Formats: sequence, C-alpha cells, structure tokens
Amino acid sequence: MADEKKLTKAELYRRIAESSADEVILSEMIRLGFWPDGEELPDELADLLRRQAELQRRAAELRAKHATVSDPEAALAEERKRRMEESKRRREERRKEREAERARRREAWAARVQAGAEFLGEGVSGGLSDTGCDASKLALAGLPQVGTAAELAEAIGIELKKLRWLTYHRRAATVCHYIRFTIPKRSGGERAISSPRPLLRRAQSWVKEQILDRLGVSDEAHGFVRERSIVSNAGPHAGHDVVINVDLKDFFPTFTFKRVKGFFRKVGYGEAIATMLALLCTEPPRVATRVGDKLYHVALGDRVLPQGACTSPALTNLMCRRLDRRLAGLARKSGLAFTRYADDITFSGDGAVPIPKILGGLRRIVEDEGLAVHPDKTRVLRKGRRQEVTGLVVNERVGVSRAVRRRLRAIIHNVRKNGLASQNRAGHRDFAAHLRGVVSFVQMVDADAGRRLREDLEKALQGG
Repeated sequence: MADEKKLTKAELYRRIAESSADEVILSEMIRLGFWPDGEELPDELADLLRRQAELQRRAAELRAKHATVSDPEAALAEERKRRMEESKRRREERRKEREAERARRREAWAARVQAGAEFLGEGVSGGLSDTGCDASKLALAGLPQVGTAAELAEAIGIELKKLRWLTYHRRAATVCHYIRFTIPKRSGGERAISSPRPLLRRAQSWVKEQILDRLGVSDEAHGFVRERSIVSNAGPHAGHDVVINVDLKDFFPTFTFKRVKGFFRKVGYGEAIATMLALLCTEPPRVATRVGDKLYHVALGDRVLPQGACTSPALTNLMCRRLDRRLAGLARKSGLAFTRYADDITFSGDGAVPIPKILGGLRRIVEDEGLAVHPDKTRVLRKGRRQEVTGLVVNERVGVSRAVRRRLRAIIHNVRKNGLASQNRAGHRDFAAHLRGVVSFVQMVDADAGRRLREDLEKALQGG
C-alpha cells in the first residue's frame, strides 16, 4: 500500500534490469493502490510477466555469451587468465600448508629431542618414539618409572647429551667406553675383560642398584649374588657319591642386545627406555685399527654383555631364572641337588644317579633356553676321586684343596726362614698383602684352617 517505502530512482533501475519494465510497473501499481485492494492478479497475466522477465534475463546472458563467442581470441585469453589465477591461488594455498606443516614438524622434533633420543645408531633405533611403560608393573617391582631419555638421564644424574653419547651405537668408533685387557684362565688361555670407563661405570652402577638388584634371582643362583659365594654354591654338594659339573659355552656373549632389550621390556619398560638400558649394558667385541692418523675401534660382531661390567652378571642371573627353575625341576625328579654359579652348573646325589638321563635332559633344557653346553667341560666325579665344585673340594665337607694349603704353608715357612722377597717370584707389588688375601680366602672357606695360617703368616712377617 501507500505506506510502503518509495523506491529511489537507482533502486527502480536496478529492479527493471533484474526483471522487466512491465513487471516493475505492475508491482508499483499494486504498491500505489491502482489495483483494487485485495484482488489478485489473473494467473495468466502473472505468468506472462514472469515468463517475460525470465526471457529478458536469458536474452541478456545470450548477448553476453555471443559477445564472447564472436571474439574467440579474447575469450581464450580470458580463460587462460582465469586458469592462471586459479592455479596461482592453489599453489599459494599449498605453499602455506607446507610451511605450516614444516613448522609443526620442527616444533615436534625440537620437543622430542628435548625429551629424548630420536636416533641412536643403525640397527638399534627402532621404537625410540615409544615412550610408554607399564607403570603398574614397575611400581609393583619398586622400579624407577621413566619413559623418556630426559627422564632416564635425570634419574641417573647425568646430562642428556652424555646419555646419548654413552648409548650411541657405532660400528667404527673413535672413542671406546671400555678399557680392554686379558687375564689368564685357571684352565689355560686368556679371558678378555672389558672394564667400563668412569662415566659408563656410573650409569651401569645406577642400572644395577636401582633396577637389577631390586629383582629377585633364583635360589639356585650363587654367582655374584649378595650373601652368596663359591662356598654357598659348593655347600649343597658336599659328601655326595656323585658330582656332575657342566660348563656353558660362551656364556656372556650369548646374551645379545636383542635379548637384553627384551628383558627390560618384560619387566615393564617401554621400547625407548628398554633400548637405552640395553645399549648401556651391551657392547660389541672390538679391535683397534688405525686408518691414516685416526684410531678406530671396529666392531667384530653384535652387541653382547661384556665381561667386566657390573651389570653383566646381574643380568645373566635374572635372564636365567627360567633355566634355573627348569634345571631344579630336573634335579628334583631324580632326587639330586642343583646349583649354578654363572656358567658353572652342578648336580650331585647319592646311590644310582641316572647320569645319561640327567645330562640328556640338561642339554635339551639348556639349548631350549638359547644357550649351549661346552663339549669339553662336562665332568662326572665319583667318591673315589677328588670332587670339586667351583674350585673347592666337596668330598666330605667344603674346603680348600690340600695342595693349596701345603703350598701356602711352604711359602710362609720360607718367608720366616729367608725373608719375604725370596718368595715373591711373580713380582707382586705388595707381596705381603697378596699373601694375606690368599689366607683370607682360605679362612672364608675353612675358618679353623684359615685362622691357623693367618697366625703363622703374621709371625713370619714379623720375623718370628
């Protein structure tokens, strides 16, 4: 009606352009009241006007299209321009997305480097991003709950970069974390010893004290266990009719990096921490090789438990718990005693001991546990000959052999008679301390015999 808003000239022209003049005129007549109030337009007229407006719009589109088609070069140039602008727009969007993704990756990498180690050498770095752990399992065992390299370094008390340095695996390294030397074996030959340098020894001591020592070993394991010794290992076999000694071949080298990492995973640590702990506790055998002016320590094989690290005996005892359990079961079935001191396995019993059955069952169990029996070091000792277990005589009771006691008494006698220097044939730096150590060993095994030898030694040293 008349109270509706009056169109401006610009709005009127816009409406005419969008529809048709007749349609606008008709709508204005209705708005101004020239059409009877309340009376609708005839359907034919309304349809006609709408159809006319649609045709006019279509005609305008066709005229614009005709103008483009009539000049194909201009149309082609316009299409090229449109496509180039669209391609440029998409390239810019992709560039911004790539830059944002790179920024996110840089931030994530910086965060991971700050918290841990992303790469520790070829062949050992898989799973370092797995920083989870079984918190409930670790808590139940009273073990430190660490999930990242940063947390492990803090727990040990060293810088993160030093932990990375200690754990980084190289096939050819210019710096070796171990001092290597050999000592003579009692049975002949030499034993290779790898003694860790101070920083690695510190880290390994933490692993032993905070993790390994908190996990229980089997009752049958006596080697390198607190309050157990070669004496406690030999005790169960004293006074028996038959003693069976078996040595395991290449004992420490059998426990590889993969097995050690699996052990730490089993106790509850995630892949990352298990990997770093295994790297701290293993080392490949190496040989020093000079190339030009540089000395390289070249790996000769896989990473294994080095003999000389404080963690190696503790780890072997823990990883042999199932072996000990199975061998103890084998011994019980035949009424025998069983102990293990590192790689020395001993069975003993009375009467008709089924030796072939025991040796066959032992070999099957040992091989099933991934170890091997030394083919040249299996001994069956009967009552009529000297029976020894880890160097101690067990025929009647645990003691030091007569040969050792006689030799020691002879040395003490000659010291009293000819002086200390006359007996120091091996050139010990402090021969008196060496003799006191030997006497202490005898006294640990046999208190009475050791006490008498100590009294004689002190008198001889004093010139009495």
